[in-house]
Amino acid sequence: MPTIRVSEAARFLGVSDDTVRRWTENGSLTPVKDDAGRLAVDGLELALHAQKLAQLPEDPHRAGSSARNRFVGLVTGITADKVMAQVELQCGPFRVVSLMSSEAVRELGLELGSVATAVVKATTVIIETPHGKGSA
Repeated sequence: MPTIRVSEAARFLGVSDDTVRRWTENGSLTPVKDDAGRLAVDGLELALHAQKLAQLPEDPHRAGSSARNRFVGLVTGITADKVMAQVELQCGPFRVVSLMSSEAVRELGLELGSVATAVVKATTVIIETPHGKGSA
């Protein structure tokens, strides 16, 4: 069972250490001790808690699609030339960047502050961990 220290849990969830401590005090998370005797939480329990907290706004234009990775957010940046554009969205705590034609930006009516949905369909997703199996 992986354990996550309170300070790390807070960083992963974008909250303060005190918030995580309150969650352990009110029963939202079960407190445990790590190998050094410091307050920690179970990694799986933290992941499930993070899923409950990570509720993005409902996609207002949801259509049938095989893509499962949909991020609703606000347009925070548009850099465009005659042919191509880079569009940045802030989707909750995540920044999503898309490259598209400048024509698509105009056709979609994208402007700073507008609501948009980033739809990601990828056949390759790379997962990294801080320590590989067997690392110290």
